Amino acid sequence: MIRRAMVLAAGRGTRLVPLTDTTPKPLVPAGGRPFLEHILDFLRAGGIAEVVVNLHHLGQRIADHLGDGARFGLRIQYSWESTILDTGGGIKRAEPLLGGEPFVVMNGDSLLELRLADVVAYHQQRAGIATMVVRPDPDAAQYGLVELDRDNRVRRVTGQPPQPLSDLRGFMFPGLHVFEPAIFDWMAPGTPFSVTRLTYPRLLAADVPVYGCITDARWVNIDTPARLAAADTELRRRPFHY
Repeated sequence: MIRRAMVLAAGRGTRLVPLTDTTPKPLVPAGGRPFLEHILDFLRAGGIAEVVVNLHHLGQRIADHLGDGARFGLRIQYSWESTILDTGGGIKRAEPLLGGEPFVVMNGDSLLELRLADVVAYHQQRAGIATMVVRPDPDAAQYGLVELDRDNRVRRVTGQPPQPLSDLRGFMFPGLHVFEPAIFDWMAPGTPFSVTRLTYPRLLAADVPVYGCITDARWVNIDTPARLAAADTELRRRPFHY
């Protein structure tokens, strides 16, 4: 069982301005609650006990709301960023809080209705350095295409490495991964970078095994006003169960 997770929550939320001028995106309400609380429910149901949240824009608002995590049944720690480090840089900065054992990472604006324990079991069975949860979607390319071979091994992410293979299937990535601690060896400290656009392509070019865990689970995202409205409607209509 994996007991540690990180939630990426440092971003500015520019597509939700002016709402995010005063409220950090992860605390924007959806389904009658701050969206981040739904994420914490998902993690706790999946056996997570310790959560790291990275913070920058209006970060103190998030820290004040969550506190030490006790009221959510979790232990929450914070990784502060004086400048935004993007997804990969943020994960690398949190290494002192995450290193030494496998961990889950998820975006602070995205949620799937699935059992995290099943994803963890899949990751452990495949024994790769990372597992990306992926979904079939006709608009997958707009999210950054993730391409899998017949064995569900990830072969290309966002068009990298540039040499295409035959018989690959394209999926979208909804922002949930599982990592082995060795992932930190592939990340440079103190610099902003994207884990999907830099770290994954480096792993694939070096033939380091990364796997895709395919799901057709319900998914909501709050990164635009339209998606926030849709997420609010969906979570009120039929709350997620894990």
